[in-house]
Amino acid sequence: MIDISNLSSKYKTRIMDLSSAEEVLDLCVGNPQFYDYYESGPSKDKVHYALTATPPDTDASDKYFVGFYDGETLVAIMDLIDGYPRDDIAYIGFFMMNPSYQGKQIGTAIIDETAAYLKSIGMSEIRLAIDKENPQSNHFWKKNGFEVLGEVEDEGMVKLVAARTLVGIPAASKKAFKKKPFFRKKQKDPQT
Repeated sequence: MIDISNLSSKYKTRIMDLSSAEEVLDLCVGNPQFYDYYESGPSKDKVHYALTATPPDTDASDKYFVGFYDGETLVAIMDLIDGYPRDDIAYIGFFMMNPSYQGKQIGTAIIDETAAYLKSIGMSEIRLAIDKENPQSNHFWKKNGFEVLGEVEDEGMVKLVAARTLVGIPAASKKAFKKKPFFRKKQKDPQT
């Protein structure tokens, strides 16, 4: 289990849920360059999906969609999955910064603190998928110690599966990642 209060010493953290959708959408709308590599931009439906989607063989208890706050200002959002694709790996499904905080090494500091905490609880690695065609994302994640393990195709887009090793072991082999490390929609509750 991840204690999100240990993800940052500088920023207050809180779980984002469907009641946070407008705030998450506002942050996404403020990052139009990210969406240059998609067919469409951010929307309420996409935010709802991001807030509830989980990878295969995981459930909502493994998901931590975290907001990092400077006072009342949302600085960053991170979708963090505990134990995917293996128990000793954490997976970042999504990470985005408030544009006002970009270019100041704040994103790097958040990733570094998150990595240090995950290492302290026994995680060996952090994985994620990078949009191959997005040079800003590629630069950010490589600068932050993520090594590309391979490529997968997801809904017509090529994603780079990347990992940051947290312990003194070699990076995972290219064969060690699942062919489709992406998210599935949660089943709708018939009561809603």
